[in-house]
Amino acid sequence: MNQPVSHAMDLPTTHLGGERFCTELQPVSQRLAWLREIIGREYANVEITPPGDMYLYNDMFIYPWQQGVRLSPIYSNAITLERLPCEPEHISQDCYFAVLLTAGQYKLEQGGREVFLKPGEMTIYDATEPHRITIPAQFAKVLISIPRQLLDERVSNVSRLTATRIPSSSGIGAVTSTMIRSTVAQLPKLSHSAFQSLSDPVLDSFSLSIRETAGQRVHLSRSQGATLWRLKQFISHNLADSELDASKIAAAVGLSLRYINKLFEQEQTSLMRFVTQQRLARCRHYLASCLHAHLSITEIAMQAGFNNMAHFSRVFRQHYGMSPRAYRQQQLKRH
Repeated sequence: MNQPVSHAMDLPTTHLGGERFCTELQPVSQRLAWLREIIGREYANVEITPPGDMYLYNDMFIYPWQQGVRLSPIYSNAITLERLPCEPEHISQDCYFAVLLTAGQYKLEQGGREVFLKPGEMTIYDATEPHRITIPAQFAKVLISIPRQLLDERVSNVSRLTATRIPSSSGIGAVTSTMIRSTVAQLPKLSHSAFQSLSDPVLDSFSLSIRETAGQRVHLSRSQGATLWRLKQFISHNLADSELDASKIAAAVGLSLRYINKLFEQEQTSLMRFVTQQRLARCRHYLASCLHAHLSITEIAMQAGFNNMAHFSRVFRQHYGMSPRAYRQQQLKRH
């Protein structure tokens, strides 16, 4: 039957709040349409090319974690997935997908890059951007869905790192790969509270793996790293405040401006440069997103904390090489 060898049938769902979606539970004639609908609803809107020399088989488990993160062990026969240009349709799909291949082969294409994974290796892609996934034979993987804002708070310029291999043979990558595989293997024995408590450590470990891959090695103590993360969270949650400046941030978090800038120096930036980068990144994402097409450029700029349209247009052009209007038109043409 060419069904992948896995422990899928042993995975629990009820006590961990998970759901199972398996083609085997559907009539043969309806499996392809059903799978397209489920993947489009739960992950990303894609076109599916089933295998030519084996029957369509796909078994997915989805476990909700904290802050909108979701863990998904997936077992499948060969398949090709290609993201459709009209996606995303729901805010919940505005996320990144961390991928850990546990068996078989896996090819990901996005942003002009491509990566070929072997078991134990990891990568990441943006669910809202065009991508193509080619898997030539039976495989198993773990997919972690991470809300965009949650990862952007931890890692700068994630878009530059999609479809790149995250080394897992040594260092923090090896720790992360082992942690994810061990979590899935122990799902039948974990209580709900224990499972939920693993969400943040896995996310933090994966974030460190990406930063190390990008060369963003941060030489901070544990307390400094936690402080920097708290600062980024505060900034992200208050970007719409046009009066958000250095003194206001320092007062809100109870730290001196000198110490805050010292922390950001470790990432080769400054506090207010980071704020501007985050505002521009949010505007760029909104301008390219079908979900925010109903907003005017002025409304988008204001939601990111810009209150001077001339200044916004100038810095946007400096960073992205074109005006906000031209960028939006380019993205709409592509979609």
